[in-house]
Amino acid sequence: MSFQSWFGVDHSSRKSTSLGVGAGRWRAWAASVVVVCELAFVAGCVSQQSRGPYAPVTAGDRDTAKATALNAEATKILERADATSDPRAMKRAEELLREALSADLYFGPAHNNLGAIFLARGELYNAASEFEWARKLMPGHPDPRVNLAITLESAGRIDDAMATYRTALEVLPDDIAAMQGLTRLQVRTGRRDQETARMLSEIAMRGETKQWRDWAIEAGLARGVGTARGAGEP
Repeated sequence: MSFQSWFGVDHSSRKSTSLGVGAGRWRAWAASVVVVCELAFVAGCVSQQSRGPYAPVTAGDRDTAKATALNAEATKILERADATSDPRAMKRAEELLREALSADLYFGPAHNNLGAIFLARGELYNAASEFEWARKLMPGHPDPRVNLAITLESAGRIDDAMATYRTALEVLPDDIAAMQGLTRLQVRTGRRDQETARMLSEIAMRGETKQWRDWAIEAGLARGVGTARGAGEP
């Protein structure tokens, strides 16, 4: 499993420090993450609170330092290789992340990591909700978008997943995780475009694992041939 937890489909989600479709891929965000939610954005978040699971808070109620420390503690748990197979560890990480969000509702990395826990459990609706929060609170980071795409893919919403991988690439054009997720779907569904060959070449050079790199080479050689998931697909 690959963690980008923040969390990351290895497809795994990305922890904000990562878990994905199949293997789960998360990018977990730890204590050094800079909070990117500015006041104008926070006002927009507050206007939507009645539709979410969290109580409204004011700027004076936010304790970002505490949220950062709690998220970092949860990240250490989630980065363990056996974390997702240890219910007690996952429960403890969830408790820490919920406490972090009680300290600062607008701390995006904690939303991203909580979403990754939900994704690991197959709670796709809850995962998508948390990744949406993280996406809005971390506009300059591709990871919540990759995680949301993974969630949509897990739910069989292929068109939406592909579109969301593309939004991650709009944020960071060379993000290898977004390239892997999008290109994998293009190859599987036979929907290659003018960018597919370039992305396969990139993955063959700097894919996150040897399996990804080997798959990209094979998929590039088999250009336009076959759409089913192959035995070597990550």
